Amino acid sequence: MNPENKHFHFIAIGGVGMSALAKYLAERGAIVTGSDIQESKYTHLLEKKGVKITIGHNADLIKEEMIVVASSAIKNSNPEIIRAKELGLKIYHRSDILKIISDEFSQRGNSYFIGFSGTHGKTTTSGLCSYVLNKAGKKPSFVVGGIIPDININGIFDNEKYFIAELDESDGTIQKYSTDIAVINNMEEDHLDYYKNGFSDIALTFNKYLSNKPNQKVIINIDDEGNNKFMAMYPQYNFITFGLSNAKYTAKNINFVGFGSVFDIYIEDKKADTIKLSVPGKHNIYNALAVYAALKEVGENTSEIIKHFETFTGMGRRFQKVTEFENIKIYDDYAHHPSEIKTTLASAKNAKTANEKIVAIFQPHRYSRLQGLWEEFKQAFNDADTLLITDVYSAGEDTIENINSAKFAQEIKHNNAKYVKGSMQECAKEIYPMLSKNDIVITLGAGTVTQLGKLIENEYKGQN
Repeated sequence: MNPENKHFHFIAIGGVGMSALAKYLAERGAIVTGSDIQESKYTHLLEKKGVKITIGHNADLIKEEMIVVASSAIKNSNPEIIRAKELGLKIYHRSDILKIISDEFSQRGNSYFIGFSGTHGKTTTSGLCSYVLNKAGKKPSFVVGGIIPDININGIFDNEKYFIAELDESDGTIQKYSTDIAVINNMEEDHLDYYKNGFSDIALTFNKYLSNKPNQKVIINIDDEGNNKFMAMYPQYNFITFGLSNAKYTAKNINFVGFGSVFDIYIEDKKADTIKLSVPGKHNIYNALAVYAALKEVGENTSEIIKHFETFTGMGRRFQKVTEFENIKIYDDYAHHPSEIKTTLASAKNAKTANEKIVAIFQPHRYSRLQGLWEEFKQAFNDADTLLITDVYSAGEDTIENINSAKFAQEIKHNNAKYVKGSMQECAKEIYPMLSKNDIVITLGAGTVTQLGKLIENEYKGQN
């Protein structure tokens, strides 16, 4: 489908993934409109591109001949969904639109569709890949799940050689895509509301995804336990490994410097390049390795892009600094899975000074995830000096009996764990007096906890 001059209407256009697609299509020559329940930085960005956005959902927005795109969060009771069905319009999921875009791109020849996937890290790796190519003047097209620093966008239509995308496994829609380069950061039990049989279901989904184009190159982290299980289950693919040892692409001579690192990349035991990073943690070394390997495998001249790894400051909501006052630093991180939380807190512990303390503020995301990974979550906060737990962000789920933040705070057995109830505004009022100079505060979760840093700063400003 050539999107030029076609009319796409996005229901819940303000989401980070939906807005990236909408922006891409607008730049591709499509007519794009949308609706959402509230304004956001994403809606404002789209309006600058000429996209007409309506705040509130209204059946009258839906017209014949439209291509209607709905977020996963939109229910059948939405008036725009009802009207689209009345008109007999097909309702597309955002993954369907990404497939249309990627298929059209890959059919042009002499181009590469590079898809980044995995339980963790796909937003950062897809963003980093897009960033270094953009900064090197390669003009990639991309659709990613976060705002890329400096470039300050999450999607763009540009040239015909590279299309970079973050591919979501959470609801199985990753099975739709046919990539030329498939990057798999890791594979772990998550999204257990969808994957009822745990890891075996997740592995089966990735197998279906890769089988769409069996001759593609699969760039995979060999140090990840789940990836190793997957490779043993499905050995038929062209796996190209990266890691800290025993891999085709290896990081060696690692030195952590403040909130960054310096390391050498070896290709099949021969030194190829040295990379400097300005983002913390071992996980970002893996992220850089994944991107480097993918670009090397498509024949990119890494000498033209290597310097841009250092200027990458991380994706929005990935250890993102929110504010600083009275020697209190507040960061925000999207981590909402036990492994992600461990990684974020380990990075903070590694970078902090001796007199700094880590205050983790955790908002559980979905009752089903908290229930399914209860014991794993209890082991995830060991690197925090203080742990504060807010109410569960339901993401539209119904409550589950005996699964709540108050009970979790009682069971976790962290010396300084405390349940903080109420809205984010109420939490800010309770938390601010608990903080001390030299605290490193990290808000953790995929929900409204992202608002908390600024709300705490407002409490400080109101009392000083």
